[in-house]
Amino acid sequence: MVSDEFLESRRGPFEVVRHDDLVMQTRDGVALRADIYRPETPGVHPVLVRRTPYGKRLNDLAADFSEAHYFASHGYLVVVQDTRGRFTSEGVWHPFIYEARDGYDTIEWAATLPGSSGLVGTFGQSYGAISQYLAATQRPAHLRTCIPVSAYQLAFENFWYNGGALELSWLLSYFVNMAEDVLSAEGDATSIAELAKLKADPNVRFSALNEDALRHLPLRDWVDRLGRGAPFLKDILWHSTDGPYWWATDLSRQLFNISVPMLHIGSWYDIANRDTPLFFTGLQSSALNSRDQQAMIMGPWAHQLPFSQPTSGGTGDIDFGPEAAISLVDIERLWFDHYLKEGSSGIPCSAVRIFVMGENRWRDEQQWPLARTVYTPYYLHSGGSANSLNGDGSLSVEEAGDEPADHYRYDPDDPVPTAGGRFVGGGVADQRKNQSRSDVLVYTGPELAEDVEITGKCTVYVHAATTAVDTDFIAVLTDVRPDGYAHNLAEGLVRGRFRESLHNPSPLEPNVPYEFTIQLWNVSHLFRAGHRIRLHITSSDFPRWDRNAGTAAPTGSDTTLLTADQTVLHDRTHASRVVLPVIPR
Repeated sequence: MVSDEFLESRRGPFEVVRHDDLVMQTRDGVALRADIYRPETPGVHPVLVRRTPYGKRLNDLAADFSEAHYFASHGYLVVVQDTRGRFTSEGVWHPFIYEARDGYDTIEWAATLPGSSGLVGTFGQSYGAISQYLAATQRPAHLRTCIPVSAYQLAFENFWYNGGALELSWLLSYFVNMAEDVLSAEGDATSIAELAKLKADPNVRFSALNEDALRHLPLRDWVDRLGRGAPFLKDILWHSTDGPYWWATDLSRQLFNISVPMLHIGSWYDIANRDTPLFFTGLQSSALNSRDQQAMIMGPWAHQLPFSQPTSGGTGDIDFGPEAAISLVDIERLWFDHYLKEGSSGIPCSAVRIFVMGENRWRDEQQWPLARTVYTPYYLHSGGSANSLNGDGSLSVEEAGDEPADHYRYDPDDPVPTAGGRFVGGGVADQRKNQSRSDVLVYTGPELAEDVEITGKCTVYVHAATTAVDTDFIAVLTDVRPDGYAHNLAEGLVRGRFRESLHNPSPLEPNVPYEFTIQLWNVSHLFRAGHRIRLHITSSDFPRWDRNAGTAAPTGSDTTLLTADQTVLHDRTHASRVVLPVIPR
């Protein structure tokens, strides 16, 4: 939540007035409505645009002293607009489909508002960040810079799906909430009451759903459950492989069309953990004419914080210390001042600023990934009994010898429960309860004699076989503290049938070993001396990801779930390992 008191303390020299529901016509004649925050003193000011599907006056944007109010008090004309089909704006909302052209039209309209200097910047988080990138691909003539916070890049992978698995818990929570908004506007109290029964807390917006709702099969029944409140869910479930349907909003295919400086903001426990660095590096190599004007900040937060107020928490059961509590709105304003008020040579900050967890300090860098990275493999070992914390699994830089394989049974009716991670509402959680299960293989390194920093992308290569034609393998990297607490740092998943291609899945041959690649993506963390590095492997993380039914059928169509016997190999010819980006200190 935005702290009005914090933003109030940052109030600028201008008093602010708000004009409600100004109408803009899109190129196809749809009326979109926006609130305009402007300095009360007459004059010419640059413009900032924020577009949201969540109600321009229903959340932090409507606070007595909001981000929009904050920027206006510092001399900006701020436009906060309901996106197409949402709240006061007309038309039909479909996630992301209209945001490129509607964003273009809005930016060009905003540049002509009375009191506008004609120079426009954009800001916003999550959906409001994705919409910025999409609009920027259209190259609006008056757009000068953008600050997207927490945005995905790949439309199929790592947003609705991850490694081929459906991002179940937050997707259903999201669409239940969006359906509630639609049905509320229609006055359909009966349908709203039915949806409320599915939520763990009916009084919380975007509440997680209850266990019965999340376990319901087949998943495609949700299309009828949400009905006209979320008709687009059918598209997502019926397009369960990558392909042309997704490519229209796949930003990885459109980076070469972007031509403005951008400050990309992300965080280590965010659902867009992989994407923020991809935007930064992608635009450094592909942007039309602003390659040397890209910058990135990666903090220690989860998806929802601290995008307006400083915080050292909000990321599960951890506090990252006082240095984590920086003011992003102040940083954003300095960036906007540079590009919209004072000229545009260079960038007004270091190219890369990262928060090193464990050390709990910020550090400025000049590139990503870091040029001095030493990618170091840590190999899995055991005597064939790595099951649980009580097993004999170990992790070391020594290559495996002649070692027996490890085995466990995956039972989708008794899945490993989600415990923190990179998703909405996730963060840090003690992994010991999950690591005490027999269907979790645990590999723990020795106590470290000295500090070890990892900063960059982590990747797991696991050699495994299964009795099923499809299954999942999930890996979680943890820092084991001296008191035993297992602090999760990064996690990833591969769905077997997508092991080679997200576009053309193929079933597994039962009992045949494959090498699976599991991307854990990005982290910056210091393992302190006396701590231990741990990796665990299992086959479910529910309800975050949908349970693999073992049939290789299209996502959402299964009505029954099959158990599978899993084998993980680690020997001379099957070098199962995690590769960590070690930074020499």
